[in-house]
Amino acid sequence: MEKKDILRKVDHTLLTQTATWDEIRKILDDGIKYEAASACIPAAYVKQAAEYVDGRLPICTVIGFPNGYSTTAVKVFETRDAIKNGAREIDMVINIGHLKDGKYQEIEDEIRQIHEACDGRILKVIIETCLLTEEEKIKICEIVTKAGAEYIKTSTGFSTAGATFADVKLMREHIGGKVKVKAAGGISSFEDAEEFIRLGADRLGTSRLVKIMENTDSGTGY
Repeated sequence: MEKKDILRKVDHTLLTQTATWDEIRKILDDGIKYEAASACIPAAYVKQAAEYVDGRLPICTVIGFPNGYSTTAVKVFETRDAIKNGAREIDMVINIGHLKDGKYQEIEDEIRQIHEACDGRILKVIIETCLLTEEEKIKICEIVTKAGAEYIKTSTGFSTAGATFADVKLMREHIGGKVKVKAAGGISSFEDAEEFIRLGADRLGTSRLVKIMENTDSGTGY
């Protein structure tokens, strides 16, 4: 697979607490240059970013991030606010404690409410695989499928580990319907990115691949 084709599957991401507008603008410029799938940025910058890109790049933001234990009402409000400000994709974090408590219907209901608040935009559900047992991963695949979200996503990148090949393979095997997989967290090479795609990931959350391209790009194309 060519690098440009991999980059088209990348949500070019900057979610650090210290992110400034200048850094966000660089993410946006690079996302446009390398034709990324989206730029995934903090909610506080969505309106400014959407105005800046003016339709040239989808803006994605995160909800209930990174811990997932906000109330459903708060997550729904965050989602509606982000959509109003111009977000075209939403990455939400589940309540991981609820999964471990077996509150499956509560999780499904929350995903459904947030999906409704997305008003036709893409919803990706972050399950934080590094904190789950294999049985919990399989169960949440079932829940996300029933709730109707477009994507299930491995990780926030802010916990104990990120995406693994094994988790992407497992998720691909247990999701149903039209649900797609996003691998995120720790993807640091094109070789790894290609393997994630081969195993079934349709999106990749990372900033490192574009940085690699910047270091190697001569300015005459890639």
